[in-house]
Formats: sequence, structure tokens, C-alpha cells
Amino acid sequence: MHEAADDMRWADRALASLWERVRVTADQVGPRFPLYAEPGTGVWKSTSKGSWTGGFWAGLLWLRALASGAPRDRAAAAECTGRLAHWVDQDTATRGLIFWYGTALAAGPGGSGAAAQLREQAARACLAAYDSERGLVPWGAAFGGPRMLARADAVPGLVPLLAGWSDAGRAAAYGHLTRQLELSLAEHPPRPAWAAAKDGSWTACPEPAPGWSRTVPWLLLGLADGVHWLGADGLWAVAEQLAAPRLVAGVPLVPHAQAGNAQGENAPQAGNAQDGNVPQAGNARDDGHDSGPLDTSAAAIEAVALLKLAALTRTAGPGSTAGIGRTGDAAGTADGADALTRRARRILYRLCSRHLTAGGALTAGCYDAGRGLAPRHELIWGDFFLASGLAILTGLTEPFTT
Repeated sequence: MHEAADDMRWADRALASLWERVRVTADQVGPRFPLYAEPGTGVWKSTSKGSWTGGFWAGLLWLRALASGAPRDRAAAAECTGRLAHWVDQDTATRGLIFWYGTALAAGPGGSGAAAQLREQAARACLAAYDSERGLVPWGAAFGGPRMLARADAVPGLVPLLAGWSDAGRAAAYGHLTRQLELSLAEHPPRPAWAAAKDGSWTACPEPAPGWSRTVPWLLLGLADGVHWLGADGLWAVAEQLAAPRLVAGVPLVPHAQAGNAQGENAPQAGNAQDGNVPQAGNARDDGHDSGPLDTSAAAIEAVALLKLAALTRTAGPGSTAGIGRTGDAAGTADGADALTRRARRILYRLCSRHLTAGGALTAGCYDAGRGLAPRHELIWGDFFLASGLAILTGLTEPFTT
């Protein structure tokens, strides 16, 4: 792809290749759920029940169904969403990821009553799991390990899932979001995981470590949804605290999976920020080999979060103090929204021009760098957030449809 990032034909082609990859993936995994795929062969590691990522596969199928309008694609998406029901009563805060992204398109533009009912059941279950003393839905014991954890990846999905259900759900969503922000932002770079002690205090967890590529993108996504669903203007200051450093010239478009210096995820790289270029593949700081693997999935999540924040900033309008880059005037509002959109578009263009294969696989995602698990692979949530970002950018979906 040689067009400039501002020429949107590349986005349409990228979506077409993603839909082809969805077709191939569906044929390969059948009734199972894809998790991550080998970069050389494209063969998926799959799970029978979907793990914490099952909603992303269902969401991808719904995105394809909305794009194609084909009854068979809708049927495949609906069938996949139905298979998520196993997770309703499982003890995990990742039910936010599973059920929001697995039902949002289905129950929204898809008009699926069954998906809406499933989402309601999941929201009720998550609300029942809310610990009012701790102020959050605990990480849970479904995947083993300590139950009473607060993790950044338990924020996205759970906020809109709870907030869309009831007044009690809105209160729980706000409590969960602000508790995680309070904990994570107590350190710099933000620490993604904390464990609750019996005396009511919180202890920093060593894993994932500060500098984890997905910490800030997950928090930004939760913040964007929090502002939208909760109408909590007080969250804007935190959103700006996290988003503004991403807009500085030289910040890499695709982060390393684990930052290795004190500047963490915001460590600058040489390059031309005006056209979104950072050092070419083969440079140790861009190819992810000498400095560890990259994480394209983190970049895709960030792009979606920034597009949502841009939409909210534009909605705030002149005279409002809400929004990124807020100055209270029309020019300031437009500048802030444009800066967010510009970075999101450049991230998506970088992913499509450098890391998306001709067959529609987003490569160079890192599942778990610390364990060496799928460190340079295609990840199902990476594919989903890339498709979601492109869908917003091209007008296929609205920013808060998912």
C-alpha cells in the first residue's frame, strides 16, 4: 500500500482482506474459537469455549455480517454469539470483554433479541459479582490464580456492559473504572495489576509489569466508554493525562510488548511524526527483535480508543471544557479531535501497510512476552480491533456501536 494515510482507499482494501481472513478462519476452526495463529502458516490455536477472547471472534463475525448483509454471515455470527452463554456464570471480570464485544453489534445494528437477552444476563451476573467494599468486579478465579485482583484488562467491555443495564449497573461501572484508574495511575508508567490484601490495602502485582503494551490502551478504551455511557465529565482530566502523551511527535505507532525503560509505552522513537513514519523494519527499535517483540494488538486497541475520544471531543462543542486539548473554543475542540483522529488513522495505516498480510492476518501481535507465548503472532483481538477501527474510520459503524 503506497497511498498516503489520508487517502482512504487503503482502508476499504484492508477491510476486504480482513473479511477474507474471517472466512478462512471460520473454515479452519469450525465450532471452536480462534485464539492466536502462527505467523508463517496462519494455523490457529483454538479453544472449545472461547476463553476470555471468545467475544472478539463473535464480534468479528458480526462486523463481517454488517458489511456483507449476507444472511449466511448473520447466521454464523448469531450462532457464535449463542455459544458464549457458557461464560455468564463463570467467575471472571473478563465477562466484560466476552459479552460486550460478543453482543454489542448483535443486539445493536444486528437487531438480535437473543443477543440482547444474553447481554442482559451477563450484565446481571457481573453486577452481582461487584464487590462494593473493594469498589470493583474482582478479576475472578475462572482462569486460576488469586481472585481478588484489579487489572486494566478487566475495564474495557465491563464498563458499557454494566452501564447499559441499570442505575445500579452505572454506579458499579463508575466504581470499577475509577478504582482501576486510582490504582494503575498511582505509579508511572501505570501498573496494570493489583492484588487486594485482607486489611483492605492493595499490593502491586509483578505481572503484567509496568510498561506492558496494552495497559494504557485498555484504560483509554475504558475511559472513552466511561465518558460516553456514564456522562462523567470528571473522567476527562484522566483521559487527557493518558492520551496527550500519545499525541507528542515521535511516539511510536506500534509499541513494543514490554517497554524496557522508565518512559515505558511513551518512549519516543526517531521518525517523521507528520506522515506517521517511524524507523523502517530492520531497525532494532522498530522491528521488535533487538528490543523485544512488538504488539500490534495494543496499537489497534489504542486506535479505537482514540477514535472514540475524538468523537466525544467533537460532540462537546464550542464553549465546553470537556474533551482532549480542551480550550473552550471551537478551534481548540477541532484541533483536539483532529489530533486524536490523525494519530488513530496513522496507527491503522501503519498496521495495514506493514503488518497486515495479503490474506488479511494482522501479524506481530504479542500474547504474553514474559512467558514467550505467541510473541509475534496473529491475535484474534488484534484482528477485531483493527477491523473495528477501520469500520469506524470508513463509516461502517459508529464509534460507540462497540
